Amino acid sequence: MKIEKQAVLKALENITVPGEGQNMVESGAVKNIQIFGDEVEVDITIGNPSLQARKRTEVEILKIIHREVYEKAKIKINIKVDAPTAKPKTNEIKGKPIPGIQNIIAVASGKGGVGKSTVTANLAVTLAKMGFKVGLLDADIYGPSMPTMFDVTQEKPKAVNVDGKSKMKPVESHGVKLLSIGFFTQPNQAVIWRGPMASKALNQMIFDAHWGELDFMLLDLPPGTGDIHLSIMQAMPVTGAVIVSTPQEVALADARKGVAMFQQDSINVPVLGIVENMAYFTPEELPDNKYYIFGKEGAKHLAEDLGVPFLGEIPLVQSIREAGDVGRPAALQTATPVEAAFEQLTKNTVQELVRRNKSLPPTEAIKITTMAGCSAVKGKNS
Repeated sequence: MKIEKQAVLKALENITVPGEGQNMVESGAVKNIQIFGDEVEVDITIGNPSLQARKRTEVEILKIIHREVYEKAKIKINIKVDAPTAKPKTNEIKGKPIPGIQNIIAVASGKGGVGKSTVTANLAVTLAKMGFKVGLLDADIYGPSMPTMFDVTQEKPKAVNVDGKSKMKPVESHGVKLLSIGFFTQPNQAVIWRGPMASKALNQMIFDAHWGELDFMLLDLPPGTGDIHLSIMQAMPVTGAVIVSTPQEVALADARKGVAMFQQDSINVPVLGIVENMAYFTPEELPDNKYYIFGKEGAKHLAEDLGVPFLGEIPLVQSIREAGDVGRPAALQTATPVEAAFEQLTKNTVQELVRRNKSLPPTEAIKITTMAGCSAVKGKNS
């Protein structure tokens, strides 16, 4: 079948440009269309730099050409992001880059108790097993758990001299560099601080530490969407975010808010994807059985609904909990289903990060002016 350029243009008129009211052809987003037999190559320029906008645009173009023009067409889409330069604002607070750190991944959950810290710890050790240089900042000021999960509760960061300045040297365990407020408090001591005090402590662990060269820094954020999250994203340019949820509806509702927080215009941190933790339970004596205790594929469906990648599912396994309690993350196991699950999750996360870095400019630390960025955030489907 011969494909007509005019037919492709007419089909693209049905797609609205992300963030604009006009369709792709009217707005000038369609820069070029080339047709070679049943092959169609489309060059598009959009102003929305988010990974979700880019992916949604690609999917819509593929669907509309296959439906309206030719269902067997071979389509190549080249999307260029041309984000408008923001005008300088007054009273801006802008984070500083951290020399030597290539990628910063925030691991978050809207709700507590979904295994976010467990996922972060296992993601960190799996990256280290793959040969990457990894750091982990325990940003959960009020409930630090990384010292326990890495069996370093008795350790204290030492002071080192770097270019004439005294810096904290992160504690190392299982190939991961760690800093946590838990190193500076007693195990039975509650941290009762207001937001500014907590933010100051975080800034010290970020900027007064000698992290050295890192391929990845993971941030274990506290549950919810609040002051600590804003402080972190003001302090450092977060490359991308990973959201952890269980399949049950009460956790998914909060995970949706977590995604919406990162996608808010004033924050605009790319969401690398969603992880489904405690996805199913398989008894050791019945290895072929799966029991969906918290519901089935809830986080996977949420990822589809929100148009963000699904990074993988982690089963509910007793050894994961036991490994965390004794300070040897379960991903350090050899040739087990648990190790395989965390390896797949890590590979998918790295793949999404590489894709994000190829298609989007580096994230800037967010700028807070008066109360901007502190408002309620609506999810896409709320």
